[in-house]
Amino acid sequence: MLQATPLTEGWTVRHEGAALPAVVPGCVHTDLLTAGMIPDPFLGRNEAEVAWVGRREWTYETDLECVDGHEQSDLVFEGLDTVAEVTLDGQLLGRTRNMHRSYRFDVTGLQGRLAVRFVSAYAEAEAVRGKVGERPAAYAEPYQYIRKMACSFGWDWGPTLVTAGIWRPVRLEHWSTARIARVRPLVTVAQGAGQVELAVEVERTRVEAPLTVEATVGGVRARAVVDGTGGVVRLTVPDAALWWPRGYGEQPLHDVELTLRHGDDVLDVWRRRIGFRTVELDRRPDAHGTGFTLVVNGARLFARGVNWIPDDVFPSRVTRERYRERLAQAADAGVDLVRVWGGGIYESEDFYDACDELGLLVWQDFPFACAAYPEEQPLRGEVEAEARENVVRLMPHPSLVLWNGNNENLWGFRDWDWERRLAGDSWGEGYYLGVLPRVAAELDPTRPYTVGSPWSGSWERHPNDPAHGTHHSWEVWNREDYADYRLSVPRFVAEFGWQAPPAYATLRRALPGEELAPDSPGMLHHQKADDGNGKLRRGLERHFVFPEGDFDRWHYLTQVNQARAVAAGIEHWRSHWPVCAGTVVWQLNDCWPVTSWAAIDGDGRAKPLYHELRRLYADRLLTLQAREGSLELAVVNQGAAKWAGAVRLRRMSVEGVVAREVSVGFGAEGRSVARVGVPRELEPVGPKEFLVADADGLRALHFPAPDREIPYPRPQFDVSLTPGGITVTARTLVRDLLLQADRLHPDARADRGLVTLLPGEEVTIGVRGWETPDAEAARSALYCMEPSR
Repeated sequence: MLQATPLTEGWTVRHEGAALPAVVPGCVHTDLLTAGMIPDPFLGRNEAEVAWVGRREWTYETDLECVDGHEQSDLVFEGLDTVAEVTLDGQLLGRTRNMHRSYRFDVTGLQGRLAVRFVSAYAEAEAVRGKVGERPAAYAEPYQYIRKMACSFGWDWGPTLVTAGIWRPVRLEHWSTARIARVRPLVTVAQGAGQVELAVEVERTRVEAPLTVEATVGGVRARAVVDGTGGVVRLTVPDAALWWPRGYGEQPLHDVELTLRHGDDVLDVWRRRIGFRTVELDRRPDAHGTGFTLVVNGARLFARGVNWIPDDVFPSRVTRERYRERLAQAADAGVDLVRVWGGGIYESEDFYDACDELGLLVWQDFPFACAAYPEEQPLRGEVEAEARENVVRLMPHPSLVLWNGNNENLWGFRDWDWERRLAGDSWGEGYYLGVLPRVAAELDPTRPYTVGSPWSGSWERHPNDPAHGTHHSWEVWNREDYADYRLSVPRFVAEFGWQAPPAYATLRRALPGEELAPDSPGMLHHQKADDGNGKLRRGLERHFVFPEGDFDRWHYLTQVNQARAVAAGIEHWRSHWPVCAGTVVWQLNDCWPVTSWAAIDGDGRAKPLYHELRRLYADRLLTLQAREGSLELAVVNQGAAKWAGAVRLRRMSVEGVVAREVSVGFGAEGRSVARVGVPRELEPVGPKEFLVADADGLRALHFPAPDREIPYPRPQFDVSLTPGGITVTARTLVRDLLLQADRLHPDARADRGLVTLLPGEEVTIGVRGWETPDAEAARSALYCMEPSR
């Protein structure tokens, strides 16, 4: 039987003769932090002080003994970051140059000092650039010349911390006769039965030994003979319960066990979990252009998505528990699709396991983002090798529903002056239209592949044409008002978003001792977007009087503006289902404390946007939309059952006077949108009036003027303590009330975000982690709209 021994103890990391204890898995930065040799790069402007780490060579060492009673011993690295030379007692075992691959070295009978020497990723990238020539990219760092997590080199939300190290587990494997080298599971559904085909590849020490494989799943057992180096086991599971995305059904998972035998001797065992489901991508042309609709088990979905970046710039620090917490936050916000963005990594099994269990669909980018990638060697062979390994590794997970070739590179070629600058040089098209679809079709024909995002499906159209395929909406954030989201109906919005700073307690921890201001040194350092603060300011000034010199007000208003911007897009696009079939917000999470587009900041605190997503992505949503010069109420019902009832429409003044009120019936079938016309006499007149729509505990609001023009009354409300929180009772209109619980205590969390109260209404806000509740303290942490100053 194969025996695996983790190699986690006794490691050191050495640089220029000095050695210090190392944690494996880990990276150089985390080891240096533990040893107190570098400051925390997440704090202040320390990032710049540790830039030297990425420019050095580092060597990890430990003692290794491979004497064992088995015929073969292998040294297995699940991940090396990135360019390394592996030696044992001075003997070269091999060289690596890809963070996204695993490596196996034969060390049978060997022992001595194991050394893994990492060359600077900069040195490798610059050497490859010298060989293949310059390629354009969105950023100046040379990330496109090395198969490494691109955002290690910095991004418009991330620090430049170029890592090195043994970033995934390493182990010794001892085995005899044969071992399971690879299992490729094809899981399908036909006529109500689950079909499992397990293609097994083996590695042998004895060619003549007769081998068999036996598999079990769902109480069904089958076996097959291994012919040479492989075999195929097929099983049928009658009446298999289907795996569904959250909100559509349950997520039953089935244990699969495959055993390799030589006679009665068990040589090796492979175990995974699978789920039975079908997935299609409907890209048929129609009267509106070309669709992009996910279809799971025959059900057509409006995808309620978020983009995922690595949850830490040092990904070895992300534990199974942290993955589960972050993804559970996504599920609790109504998310049903997570896009793993192409500037990061293929995540660990823990990520996909959590998605399987939570019913979160996974859209997986191949790791290419915002750059022209050379197709010459040594990169081309690495790209195919990593794709082959990771496609097979991730295939068992039912949550994985889509392979995507790249992020924004087709768009970049067409619009970012790449075509002229490349002058015929390779730039990655051969990967996205050749290598990757070929590998996906060969190894994993059960899932769709799309060439890139955005991609209109053909070079005959603009790659980012909103009428065809996937669309990235960035002109709004960069240059326009978020109201412009309502000017088009893309078929699938795979990226859009709006910035806001992180929570106040996150800023206080990240910028100790700094007097906070939008343009204070630390705030500017933790704002990586090009003209990010300028865009935040212009976005505010379209709606509010800019709060000069008032950081707390600026912090609150930018949080409000982020939530409102994303709401403007999602409400509009959801109201146009099934023409628009999904929104994927940029972004769910952060990898450090930073002003960014995230809904959950780098310390794991929820911004108001996160709570707003819970409303926007709920099965039922009311939204008031302007259509052809008049108002209508869109009743969005993503649940399976019909939603019928009456909506109460009120035209009100900001002083709280009801000018007009009617009740209108509605009925929205399951997975559909119903539209209810708003009578002309209900439409608000001037900035003093607004419209309220209420039905079944849900509310939609329409204010016809920007906040800076609205004569809000000075907000008046009462605050009282309740078990586990506070209750706020409004005596005037209180718009966008927000309790910033982390101002009460860094560990305090509120259970809701922005809420608007009409006179006489009340809301109870749950608060956990608040050790000494106090009503006046709570009042000081409450923010809302005030009269323009």
